[in-house]
Amino acid sequence: MLKRESKSIGDILSEYFKENPFLKTKIAEQRAVGAWRELLGSGVSSYTKNVYLKRNILYVQLTSSVLRAELQMNKQNLIEKLNEAAGMPIVHDIVLR
Repeated sequence: MLKRESKSIGDILSEYFKENPFLKTKIAEQRAVGAWRELLGSGVSSYTKNVYLKRNILYVQLTSSVLRAELQMNKQNLIEKLNEAAGMPIVHDIVLR
């Protein structure tokens, strides 16, 4: 067998994601949801019940009203950090419940 135009796996995946933007968006959404616990640490994670993304809005269910008020004040900064972790602007708003 002859080798023809060998490419690295990274290049192949990069091309695949360019051709399939839906998949790229879904992966970015999962990164944003996963980044919530990573960015805010175990302290906030212990008060977080549910985190999900729907129509570019991150919904976070919290058990502490004090924490909810504090996070509400820093919402824009959180959005920027979550989008940075996702690799693209995927989170447009955060709803804290």
